[in-house]
Amino acid sequence: MAALTDTFYSSEDQSKVSAFATEVNGNMRALEPHLEGLSKAAADADADKARNALLAIATLAREAPSAEPYLVGMLPTVLEQASHKKGVVGGAATEACKAICGKLSPNAVPSVLPTIFAAMAYNMKWQTRVLALNALSSFSDYAPDQLGHSLPDVIPAVTPCIGDTKKQVKDAAIAAMAAACEVIGNRDMEHMTSDIVKAVVSPAQVPEIMHHLAGVTFVQSVESPALAVVVPLLLRGMRVNATATKRQSAVIIENMSKLVDDPADAAPFLPLLMPALESAASNIADPEARAVADRAYAQLQRLDNLVKTTASKTADPARVLAVIKALTPNLKADAFVDTTLDYIVKIACTLMSIKKVGADDWEEVRVLLTGLMPAAEATETTAKLCRECGNMMEPDEPADEDEDAEDLCNCKFTLAYGTKILLHNTKMRLKRGKKYGLLGGNDSGKTTLMRAIANGSVEGFPDPSEVRTVFVEADIQGEQSHLSCIDYVLFDEKIKAMGISREQVTEVLASVGFTDDGKAKPLHAVSTLSGGWRMKLAMARAMLQRADILLLDEPTNHLDVINVAWVKNYINSLEHVTAIMVSHDSSFLNECCTHILAIQNLKLNTFKGNLNAFVEMNPSAKSFFELKASKLKFRFPQPGPIEGIKSKGRALMKMAKCDFTYPGNTVPTLFDITVQVSLASRVACVGENGAGKSTMIKVLTGEVIPQTGEVWRHPNARVAYLAQHAFHHIENHMQRTPNEYIRWRYANGGEDKESLVKVSMICTEEEEALKKTPFEVTWTDEASGKAMKAKVVVAELLGSRRQDKSKEYIYEVRYAGSSGGAPEYLPRKKLEKQGWAKNIKAIDARLAQTSGLLVRPLSSSNVEAHLGDCGLAAEFATHTRIGALSGGQKVKVVLAAAMWNQPHILILDEPTNYLDRESLGALAGAIEEFQGGVVIISHNNEFVKHVCPEEWVMDAGHLETRGDAGWMERQDEKISDQAVITEVTDAAGNVTEVKQKKKLSMREKKALVKKLKQMIADGIELEDEDEEFAQENQLYT
Repeated sequence: MAALTDTFYSSEDQSKVSAFATEVNGNMRALEPHLEGLSKAAADADADKARNALLAIATLAREAPSAEPYLVGMLPTVLEQASHKKGVVGGAATEACKAICGKLSPNAVPSVLPTIFAAMAYNMKWQTRVLALNALSSFSDYAPDQLGHSLPDVIPAVTPCIGDTKKQVKDAAIAAMAAACEVIGNRDMEHMTSDIVKAVVSPAQVPEIMHHLAGVTFVQSVESPALAVVVPLLLRGMRVNATATKRQSAVIIENMSKLVDDPADAAPFLPLLMPALESAASNIADPEARAVADRAYAQLQRLDNLVKTTASKTADPARVLAVIKALTPNLKADAFVDTTLDYIVKIACTLMSIKKVGADDWEEVRVLLTGLMPAAEATETTAKLCRECGNMMEPDEPADEDEDAEDLCNCKFTLAYGTKILLHNTKMRLKRGKKYGLLGGNDSGKTTLMRAIANGSVEGFPDPSEVRTVFVEADIQGEQSHLSCIDYVLFDEKIKAMGISREQVTEVLASVGFTDDGKAKPLHAVSTLSGGWRMKLAMARAMLQRADILLLDEPTNHLDVINVAWVKNYINSLEHVTAIMVSHDSSFLNECCTHILAIQNLKLNTFKGNLNAFVEMNPSAKSFFELKASKLKFRFPQPGPIEGIKSKGRALMKMAKCDFTYPGNTVPTLFDITVQVSLASRVACVGENGAGKSTMIKVLTGEVIPQTGEVWRHPNARVAYLAQHAFHHIENHMQRTPNEYIRWRYANGGEDKESLVKVSMICTEEEEALKKTPFEVTWTDEASGKAMKAKVVVAELLGSRRQDKSKEYIYEVRYAGSSGGAPEYLPRKKLEKQGWAKNIKAIDARLAQTSGLLVRPLSSSNVEAHLGDCGLAAEFATHTRIGALSGGQKVKVVLAAAMWNQPHILILDEPTNYLDRESLGALAGAIEEFQGGVVIISHNNEFVKHVCPEEWVMDAGHLETRGDAGWMERQDEKISDQAVITEVTDAAGNVTEVKQKKKLSMREKKALVKKLKQMIADGIELEDEDEEFAQENQLYT
């Protein structure tokens, strides 16, 4: 054998070397003692001997694969000889390096990278560095997964070489960086690899690549290869002076870190990114950009906590070697065995790291073991080793105490809404009969997840033929609101498909309280139902469908205490039905839940126990149920002054001795109701379901007209009304963004289009006939002083009004035919007698919207800021359609739209529905600071007691008042200067300072009128303020 091995470094006849290599392949035990001499010959000072040895190494690499464990050990010598002063040696070294790296097992690549990096070092000669960089580039072609997993080490090693002064080194480094970027394995970024390389090479390109990356919607899991490529660029982005680039870098960091499944992937990069973000969150001048950086830093802190608390599942060479030795107790140790086992450990660790633990992936391990034992034994040992190593990488899962219960679902999925990722690569396991409370902040995807389950769009969820799911919600579509309760249930497609009869529907409805002599009648239209009865109707429909899984979205919304108890008892009675429930009612979750499903960092985590047990383990979850604003703050625009109203206790709205009966009903819903509302009012309207609370508010606001009694509203009072079924305000605008909706709603000079559809504004046939009846008008002729009279018919009201000497409003009219010189303005009472009362109300409402109001330009930027003050971020306010918003976001849209015209009275019917506790706390804070009157209908006792000292208690249509009536206590309190807007922004972004008008005395006003009339007569152009005064006082007529 010694004679034969001499030919490796004494003969130039490579055919002999090739033949010998083929002969010894598979019998490396015999050759192994002589390979040390080959390695020494390759480094020999004799150029010919070194060349021949290097060529022999190349031949062995090509012809004797079993020599690989030994040849990789010769790679440092091969790389160093690339810079030999004799070109023939350098050429042979290049050939040997290419042969070794070209035939290298892909799973051995990570083990040779330290050798490659050492050869790339700045102190090495340039030929060696270039060869090492070229070898690194070659790995991307046949070992992309293995090289990709090593990118956290590769990128820092290659980056310094890109700035090398030696052109050959620089070019090779750029090629190596490009090759490295090709194996990041992230589909979201693959199309940008060339741009990423350009940014690495040229720092000036960093702002541009940050802009592109900020626009990427990351869907795929972010692993260490992608982070290794992007993090250096992100650090550069955080160091540039431009705030926009720093902000974009922070956005990218937050977006990518949310999709890191294994905290160990992020661990090497957190010490680099966290200080940069912490500095940005403190030092960036722009407060919005600081907030973005702070949010990204908080996300990395959560990831860092996971790194510290999560057991690492990295491949451990020592454990793998121990397993191999345990599986091969009869294998005697020697140099050959030790070298082979060491190489097998390296291969196995790579396979574990890239999560390849299938039998086919471990074939090369079997081949290596065949050199140590019989083939059959090697096959068996490989299978056992593969299985043991796979078990090492499996995450530790808690013991399932409910293992005996039937699995209804056990799936892994990703869930998105539009371009936003809600849940990523998460598991969901549901057991029959268990009750799951679904927790998460507003906009986290709770309702979207339940809808996806109900619609069958969750990947891996059982087919409806196997598991029947029913989504229970109280919202009723507008096109079905005319149906009776029975027909509404029968209209459902699933009910139709099940062939359920009318009798069955009637029976189930009766079981939940829908009876002919009850508060809710089965043959009455669903539009007449209160919110609580709508929820019970939805529950009855679900009962008929015999669900395996009930999906309950806020099941206690609108419900009084009695009906909440009914829902709790019903859910707890379902022994074989699983329920997933979203609720902001902590007592409900405590009494009904056996498990909690918590949406945290794009994962769905399951916890055994009720809400209290979950909060005990996760104290931060308590914020979901505490009535406090934390960082979120709502700000409502303050109301302006009202002409003639000097005290906060003065009534702005009244209803006196009002009765109301719904069409088709024989018993009134309201009996003899008398209430009033002022700027000082803070009223909670409470009572059980169907007591008439919402109906009373509808009468008060003019939504419906009482059969008896009087309803009055101050002509200049602006009222914002958030209805119980809040979404009806926006259900016809789902394709608009919130910003577009508000600009549409107030586009006609600030006039609120929603206020024009009230029943109290629509004339009846009798009123229209009365308008056409002639009536007598009397007046005094100014020229002669004679009393005049004429029979006239008013054709229309022209929309303007003014006060007469007695401070009563008179309205401009146009007569039908000849007026006989009748006055252009007529008193309110005379017009009301002639059927014009509702038209007068419409004029009053329109003028009230601008009376004492500083009208902000209806620009996109102003509306966006206003929506932000009502809790809706710009991303959703301006860039997301209403139809894509969550329930909580839609409520904020309706609230912001109602508050745009700075109302004096705010009426909220069940505002707590769909809002989480943080938003409720913010709403309570805004109400406390609001200088106008507030009326709230709610079953949330904690909320109303927090903000309302006065109560209107409704019981079967009768009203009782309790507590401290703010209007009585503060009837003598003068109205202080309201919070005023000091500047406005127009559509072009120009900021204009608002100057407050001086209040003129009668003498000053008279003098100014005389002065301006003379200026107008002389043709002198007036200043802006004087021009506005002249217009208001009709000085041009």
